[in-house]
Amino acid sequence: MVADPVVQSIEALRAGEPVLLPTDTVYGLCAALDEHGAERLTALKGRPAGKPMALIAASVERLLELVPELEGGPAAILEAVLPGPYTLILANPAGRFPWLGGGDAPTIGVRVVALPEPAQRVLDAVGAVIATSANDTGGPDPAILADVPDAIRAACAAELDAGPLPGTPSTVIDFSGARPVVLREGAGSAADAIDRANAALAASSAATTIGGSPGKER
Repeated sequence: MVADPVVQSIEALRAGEPVLLPTDTVYGLCAALDEHGAERLTALKGRPAGKPMALIAASVERLLELVPELEGGPAAILEAVLPGPYTLILANPAGRFPWLGGGDAPTIGVRVVALPEPAQRVLDAVGAVIATSANDTGGPDPAILADVPDAIRAACAAELDAGPLPGTPSTVIDFSGARPVVLREGAGSAADAIDRANAALAASSAATTIGGSPGKER
């Protein structure tokens, strides 16, 4: 009987082993959302210590459970932009998951991805993972599993093959300051994401103003 790669991936993540998962951009090297997982991915990729990695959550709702400080304005941004091919950098006032940023966590990088169905089943089961592109540091982004370096692929306990992916990494936008800053233009339009985020923030602010003014005509 052939093992189910979805089940293998779930079991591997729960056992603390890295896996390869398809995303909406490139193949991702993923691990459990803990310090050990971050260390494994850093070592596998040969990344400089302290280089940030992203949290990929199964849904915006799950992300807000993990980082409840994002409720409010950041949540409006998340709901307007995600799921999609974006990594959003947001303020992290409680310093959650500091090992995602090498121990210093004033901000946190988050994703909610429009995943291929098998990968979504994995995320639904584990809730969230740490993720980075499944390439050597500075190497080409993997659009197919065969693009993943042999050493990385051999070190992973499971993999999901979704065929060819777009091959362009996510667009990275920093929303932690007064104005959004585009750190990397990638698979998604940064201008479109910022427009949607600004519209959502304006709507959220208007709703708060109206809701906080009892007796005012509506």
